[in-house]
Amino acid sequence: MSTLTRARRRARAHPAAMDTALAAGVLLCMVAGSFVDPHGPEGVRWGLRTPDALSLVLMTLGAAALVLRRRAPRTVLGVAGGLSVVESVTGDPRAPVAMCAVVALYTVAASTDRPTTWRLGLLTTTVLTGTAMAAGPLPWYAQENLAILAWTGIGATAGDAVRSRRAFVRAIRERAERAERTREEEARRRVAEERLRIARDLHDVVAHHIALVNVQAGVAAHVMDKRPDQAKEALAHVRAASRHALGELRATVGLLRQSGDPEAPTEPAPGLDRLDELAATFRNAGLRVEVARADQGTELPAAVGLAAYRIVQEALTNVQKHAGTGARAEVSVVRVGPHIEVTVLDDGGDEGHAPTPGGGHGLLGMRERVTALRGTLTTGPRYGGGFRVHAILPVEPRTSAAPGSRP
Repeated sequence: MSTLTRARRRARAHPAAMDTALAAGVLLCMVAGSFVDPHGPEGVRWGLRTPDALSLVLMTLGAAALVLRRRAPRTVLGVAGGLSVVESVTGDPRAPVAMCAVVALYTVAASTDRPTTWRLGLLTTTVLTGTAMAAGPLPWYAQENLAILAWTGIGATAGDAVRSRRAFVRAIRERAERAERTREEEARRRVAEERLRIARDLHDVVAHHIALVNVQAGVAAHVMDKRPDQAKEALAHVRAASRHALGELRATVGLLRQSGDPEAPTEPAPGLDRLDELAATFRNAGLRVEVARADQGTELPAAVGLAAYRIVQEALTNVQKHAGTGARAEVSVVRVGPHIEVTVLDDGGDEGHAPTPGGGHGLLGMRERVTALRGTLTTGPRYGGGFRVHAILPVEPRTSAAPGSRP
């Protein structure tokens, strides 16, 4: 940190002390200037002369007023200007009391707006210069009168420049703070979206595999005594489903690891290329699933493929939970223009299909996935029993637009 920077910080921390020091310096300059005789026989002459008592009093009062220049800048300008007018009329030779008025005018210009600076600057310059020219002991064209005009103009201009610079720096700082807040809000929004995505993945994985484990465990318990071979097969399916669930959970939770943690699994996210494998897991659990595809080997982006896979997974899981293993489900994947359409139908099972509103987050998760890709999702009961899930996804994903932008 430079010496100048440290000095500025101390000045901001102790403004009253700095104003007192400034007033003392101005008083010292005025007293020193009062010993100069500008009208000697051979021009300006440096000589020792005793200033008038009234001049000393005026200089002291003007310097004392500067101590309060930050608290009441206009009042201090009025006092300093009045003292300067008195000195211009009575001083012979004059003392430089106008220095107080110049400093006070600078303070007003630095702490107010430009129109106020113009009004008070013109008023101060006109009054001081006009009084010195019209009522002073010197000729109107004397250099002291012209000096008052020049110094008051310089004081007002310098103060206005300082005010403009402060406003510019303040605007830059506010813009930087606003940009920082925007970055923090964007980071929080991205974190919230990522948490929601991970929560959806965890829900889909857990709901699907736990439903399979529950069905197979029920089958094993039912046939344990009479048909141990079938119970053993059901337990093997339980083991496979639980192992698969642990693998997917490990891959999902691995995204939350920090940079220094062990390397996360790099298994790609599932897509429609694993649709037959997914259907096989439900068939092993006793659900009759038929798959029909007419997507002409379309290669989907990872986000679209994952969304389609999760929609089918959640829909079949709901069929198994609500309609039972006696239900029959149909899965179709069709390419229609720039979209891929995924449909899952079921017949409601032997006892009929009656979905329970608010029974979980599966439908909500499916809708959030489809909405994030700018697709559409329709769900509802079928006429005659059963349930229908229909999703339309764009082949080229378009993430949700930012607020304020056109879709």
